[in-house]
Amino acid sequence: MPTRLLIRNADVVVTMDEARQEIAGGDVLVENGKIVAVGQGLPRDGAEIIEAGGCVVTPGLVNTHHHLFQTLTRAVPAAQDAALFGWLRTLYPIWSRMGPEDIRLSAQVGLAELALSGCTCSSDHLYLFPNGSRLDDSIEAASDIGIRFTATRGAMSIGESKGGLPPDALVEDEPAILRDSERVVDAFHDAGEGAMVQVALAPCSPFSVSRELMRDAAVLAREKGVRLHTHLAENDEDIRYSLDNFGMLPGDYAESLGWTGDDVWHAHCVKLSDPEIDLFARSGTGVAHCPCSNARLASGIAPVRAMRDRGVPVGLGVDGSASNDCSHLGLEARQAMLVARLRDGPAAMGAREALEIATRGGARVLGRSDIGALAPGMQADLVLWDINELPAAGQWDPVAALVFCAPVRPKAVYVQGRAVVADHRLLTADPQDLRARAQKAVARLAG
Repeated sequence: MPTRLLIRNADVVVTMDEARQEIAGGDVLVENGKIVAVGQGLPRDGAEIIEAGGCVVTPGLVNTHHHLFQTLTRAVPAAQDAALFGWLRTLYPIWSRMGPEDIRLSAQVGLAELALSGCTCSSDHLYLFPNGSRLDDSIEAASDIGIRFTATRGAMSIGESKGGLPPDALVEDEPAILRDSERVVDAFHDAGEGAMVQVALAPCSPFSVSRELMRDAAVLAREKGVRLHTHLAENDEDIRYSLDNFGMLPGDYAESLGWTGDDVWHAHCVKLSDPEIDLFARSGTGVAHCPCSNARLASGIAPVRAMRDRGVPVGLGVDGSASNDCSHLGLEARQAMLVARLRDGPAAMGAREALEIATRGGARVLGRSDIGALAPGMQADLVLWDINELPAAGQWDPVAALVFCAPVRPKAVYVQGRAVVADHRLLTADPQDLRARAQKAVARLAG
C-alpha cells in the first residue's frame, strides 16, 4: 500500500466538513491512511496519483443498522408480504438452521455488496447464535472484505414459552449473554482513532429480552466504555406491545432502563411521538433510519424531518437483507429523501441532506469523530463516484445526481487509504464465488 496517495482533479470533492465545502476540480492528499490536505492543485510530493476526472468524491457512506446473517434469506416466499411480527415468525425456523460458516458467508456477501455501494463503515446487529455461531464469525468476515465494522453483540432471552416472540430454541440464558458480551468487548473492541473494529452491546428488542437484561447490558456497556443499540418503536405492533407489557411508550421504557444518551442509538423509531423525539434530542440519543425496510414491512415513515430539526442524531441503515432486500446505501439515501417528501412535502429533504445523513450523520450515530468527512486529520475513507456512466447522463448537478439518479456506481472505494474497490471491481473477494457459495447455502437451508 502506498504511504502517499493523491486523488486529483475530481469534478467535485464533497467534503462534508464543518462548512460543507464542495470543491470543483478538487484534490485529496492521503498519507499513512489519513487525509492531510483537501483543495485544488495539491502538490504530488512523491504520492501515487489517482486521476478522478469524471468523478464526484465523497466521504465513505456509513451504515448504522444491519443484520448481515439475513443475507442468505432474501425474498423468502412465505415472508414476502408479511408485517414485522409475522415476518419474524416465518424466518426464525430458517435462521435456526444456520451455523458459523453461514454467519460468516452471509456477512461476507452483505459487506461485499455494501462496499460496492460506497459503504466504508458498517454496523451489524447479530442477535442469534445458532449451532455454535459467535460474533467472531461476522468480525472475521469484515476483516476479509476490508471495511470498518461496528459489531453489536445482540441477544434474545425471552422465548415463546415466556411470552416473547422468538422460539425457545433461539434464546439464550441471560448470565451467558452478559459473559459473552464482556468477552467480545475485551477481545475485539478498539476504542482508538482509526479503529477497524468496534463492539457495542445490543439486546435485540423490548419484545425478546427482559427488563433486567436491558438494564444490565446498559450497566456493562458503560463499565466497558462501549455503545448500546437495539430496535425501538418500529411499528404499531411494537407500540402496542410496549403499552400492554410495560405501561409506557417505547422511548419512555428505554429511558427508564438507561437506554438514552449520546452513547445509544436505536433502529427505526418509526412511531416515536413528539415527546419521545424531544427526549432523544435532549439526551443525544441516535436513530438509525431504515426507510427501505420500513416500506417493505409497511411499518411506516419515520419522522426524520422532525428529528433532524430538533437535533436528534440520524444515520442511515439498510437493515437486514431479508427485509430490504439489498445492501445498497446509495439507494437507501434516495429512499430516505423520497419518503421524507412523501411525509412532509417536496422540500422536506434535499439530496445533499440525504448524503450528509449517509456520511457525517452515520459517523455521529456510531460515535465516530474520525470518519464521515474529508478534512485534514480524518481517516482516508472515501469514494470516487463515476458520473460518466449512463445512470447520470443528462444531470445538471453532479452532487445531487448521486442521490436523485441512484444507483450511481463507485469507481473506487478507499478505507484507511487502501483500495477496496477499483475500476468498479471488488478487490478483496470474488463476487461470483460469493454468489455461488450463497446459493449453495440457500439450497441447504431450504431443504
